Amino acid sequence: MLTATPTRRTFLQAGAALLASTALPTLAFAQDAPSGGRLIVAADSEPKNLNSAIVASNGVFFVASKVVEPLAEASFDGKDGLAPRLATAWEGSEDGLSVTFRLREGVTWHDGKPFTSADVAFSALNVWKPLQNLGRIVFANLEAVETPDGATAIFRFSKPTPLQLIRNALPVVSSVIPKHLYEGTDIAANPANIQLVGTGPFRFAEYKPGEYYRLTRNEAYWNKGQPKLDEIIFRVLPDRAGAGAALEAEEIQLAAFSAVPLTDLDRISKVPGIEVITKGYEALTYQLVVEINHRRKELADLKVRQAIAHAIDKKFVVDTIFLRYAAASTGPVPKNAPEFYDADVPAYDFDVARANALLDEAGYAKGTDGRRFSLKLRPAPYFNETRQFGDYLRQALAAIGIDAELVNADAAAHQQAVYTDHDFDLAVAPPVFRGDPAISTTILVQSGIPAGVGFSNQGGYANAELDAVIAKAAETIDTAARTELYRQFQKLVVSDLPLINVAEWGFITVARDTVLNVASNPRWAVSNWADTALQS
Repeated sequence: MLTATPTRRTFLQAGAALLASTALPTLAFAQDAPSGGRLIVAADSEPKNLNSAIVASNGVFFVASKVVEPLAEASFDGKDGLAPRLATAWEGSEDGLSVTFRLREGVTWHDGKPFTSADVAFSALNVWKPLQNLGRIVFANLEAVETPDGATAIFRFSKPTPLQLIRNALPVVSSVIPKHLYEGTDIAANPANIQLVGTGPFRFAEYKPGEYYRLTRNEAYWNKGQPKLDEIIFRVLPDRAGAGAALEAEEIQLAAFSAVPLTDLDRISKVPGIEVITKGYEALTYQLVVEINHRRKELADLKVRQAIAHAIDKKFVVDTIFLRYAAASTGPVPKNAPEFYDADVPAYDFDVARANALLDEAGYAKGTDGRRFSLKLRPAPYFNETRQFGDYLRQALAAIGIDAELVNADAAAHQQAVYTDHDFDLAVAPPVFRGDPAISTTILVQSGIPAGVGFSNQGGYANAELDAVIAKAAETIDTAARTELYRQFQKLVVSDLPLINVAEWGFITVARDTVLNVASNPRWAVSNWADTALQS
């Protein structure tokens, strides 16, 4: 029998690590919220491809999620943390070889064509599995999608595939695109990747490079009474410092993803009519990670990696770099993923003396100049915090005799250097935990990842025991057994330190208090905003 809604972990709020002055979002019952109005939002980037079925990233989802819908979305109060979207129910077979989806009926694409199971089958087999950055992992063993009728899609797998993984991944990997616009085309180059056609509450209306994206109300949306807004304008403001000023001047009404710098939050929270909101990112936990190139002789030594871990003052990082809008990490699974999180792992307390002793034991004595050896350090350029941590790490390493050469580069050059050319010794990265370790976390430490895959193990680390646990979990359909394997996974990672997890954080939304229903789900910034409204 098909269950009414899927299962997923329960989300914990991360508010304990945040400043006490942070405001709660303005909420209203969706049916009572006023309709109409234009919401103007800050956007700090312009993705070249807006098709979230191909590029499952927050920068793409920010705009595309209002137009293109997934099978399910994250929820604070839905069963096990999910709410139906294009799928209303689903069930996995006992042998793990199939998942049956019951699809929503009466849904139309923005061009008027009917949405059917054929669209889901096409998206899964032609886009999610072969092309999508995360879907390649989740749907690696998908071999067929049967469509016995327009409202049923049966996914068939060549190997047992855990329903736990599929359901946890649905919000991020299952954006459905229209078969009739993509079939027989070069999918990656299809103009609909920018001029989006979806089933969501908003239609894609206009894009002016360097200026804005404009979305308009879908009058034929399947969820009657939604959306509340007439229009959403994503105004391109690449300078993050400008977002706060634009909010104060009422030129925009909302800035998500910490577009307002952390250093400005205390001041702007005191401005009448502006709210600082920490909720709404619980399913988008960013992790501050030190990536390690194990091809380097010194870094292949566990004692050296342990020394580096002991040299990092996580409390300083959380308090000073993140201004307490973060929490110290214990390992590769964040605390706000209680379905998998295990605190019973080795700890590397800040201890410079211990770090120096470990390096001495490893045979790397200090020279007359106080230096043991030199490393090339590349901090990711994506956020102020990753760049600032790079500066801090250089100083922390100097305190234990390691001379780090700081190499800064733009995003494209950084990704090429780290994930293709392996031209780094240490790198600072901000990977995202997306609800299940198999979606975007095991790839950080699993061996055999080909060069060129971003946010993956490009440091040459290989551990047969860890690889075996990852492989076993990928085919374990019993939820309790699979969860236990990922607890083992955490212990192995923290014990052997293929990388070093330092901190974990969610982003901040700053909005005018006239914006209603902000942060109404754990992926709010990248969800459909169908219930978001403006107080008249």
